[in-house]
Amino acid sequence: MLISIALAACGAQAHADALDGVLEVRSAYVSVEGGVFLLHARIEYPVNPAIRDALHDGVTLTVDLDTRIERERRFWFNADVVDLALRRELDYHAVSDRYLVRDVRSGNQKSFATLEEALADLGTVDGWPVLVEPQLKGGSYRISVRAGVRRGRLPASLHALLFWTDDWHRVSGWYTWLLPG
Repeated sequence: MLISIALAACGAQAHADALDGVLEVRSAYVSVEGGVFLLHARIEYPVNPAIRDALHDGVTLTVDLDTRIERERRFWFNADVVDLALRRELDYHAVSDRYLVRDVRSGNQKSFATLEEALADLGTVDGWPVLVEPQLKGGSYRISVRAGVRRGRLPASLHALLFWTDDWHRVSGWYTWLLPG
C-alpha cells in the first residue's frame, strides 16, 4: 500500500484526486467579549479514499485556518492589522484505531472514532481570539478567513519515495466580510 500511495502522489492526476472534494469556509463571524474579538467559523474539509489511505499509511495532514484583518483605507492600500494562522494536525493511530486532532501551538489533542468526526471537529472553530479592541483605530475593517490542507509529517518509509513532491496542498477561497466601525 505504501508504494501505491507514493506512486499516486507523484502523478499529476494524483494531485487532483488526493485532496479531491469540497474545501470551503461555509460561514464565519466574530463576537466580542470583554474587548476580545472571537472568531467562529464552519469549514468543510475534503474526505475521500485517498486521504483515508494516506492517514492509515502514516501520513499526517496539516490543517490551517488563515485569518487576516485589514483596516480599509479610501485612497491607499488597506493596512494590515492582524495576520494569524490556527494550525492543527490530523493523524491516524493504528493501535487504537482512532483519528487524532492536535493543536500545534497548545499541544492539546482530541481522539475520534471516524475520519468524518475528526473532520467535523476540525471544521468547527468557536471562540478563537483574533483581535483585541485596542488594535482598532476607528473606520471599517475587513476580516478574511480561508482554510488549507497540506501533507504534514511523513513516516520514514515514505521519506525516500516522496522527498521531491509536495502535491498534497490545497486552500479554499477567502471568506470575507466587513466589521463596521
